[in-house]
Amino acid sequence: MNLIANGETLITIQNVDRIYLDVNGNRIYALKNINLEIKKGEFITFIGPSGCGKTTLLRLIAGLDKPEEGKLLFEGRAISGPGFERGYIFQQPTLFPWNTVEENVATGLHARKQYAVKKDLIKDYINMIGLNGFEKTYPHQLSGGMAQRVAIIRALINEPKVLLLDEPLAALDAFKRIELQNQLLSIWKKTAATFVMVTHDVDEAIYLSERIVVMSPRPGQLVHIVDIDLGTERNRGGDAFTGLRKKILKLLQNIIAAPPPDWVI
Repeated sequence: MNLIANGETLITIQNVDRIYLDVNGNRIYALKNINLEIKKGEFITFIGPSGCGKTTLLRLIAGLDKPEEGKLLFEGRAISGPGFERGYIFQQPTLFPWNTVEENVATGLHARKQYAVKKDLIKDYINMIGLNGFEKTYPHQLSGGMAQRVAIIRALINEPKVLLLDEPLAALDAFKRIELQNQLLSIWKKTAATFVMVTHDVDEAIYLSERIVVMSPRPGQLVHIVDIDLGTERNRGGDAFTGLRKKILKLLQNIIAAPPPDWVI
């Protein structure tokens, strides 16, 4: 299993455990002994059964949660909390309803006291996602896909080194989902940022990623890493794509069928 990707390491996860208490006060592992290196500029995706800890791991990288054991490093420094170098995209757009599109995009610039010097970038980012003409529009006037595009550039305008995507397209219909998948790929290539995504959609993972991490049911562990070597033009109906889909679905089927270990302590 290729835990260490080729290239310069951006994020290091070492021996990480995350433990929660159940209703009876028992300590239950959500994540167990996670070890992984994520390289600069890659697109890596976590998939696995519901409740396997994918979002928990993303939150740990974001600094929104802390492990009981182990450590997470960003460029060699311990992650101790959120930072502008790590943008986070939630499943729902979470835009400020009282702000227009351009005001929502500017939120991070104001927080960093960068608005005066970078305000001209707002128009460029809005154009990049095809929403020129919607600058003065409010969130309730946008479709779900349009609102999610605004959420993405709101994070990107801060020029994060990594964008963490927690099932960002799950709420969209199939056509909008494919459209935004293509836009995500385009943005990833333009920005050279590292993209770390969680999804339940195997086709989406294959289409977007360079590596796919398959996680086990709770306690979440990294059980397989699949390298996606399809080049830049990815054909969803091609033999190579279909072969990868079958391989990953088989891996998921096998780990779901296996009896879960007892990690109540």
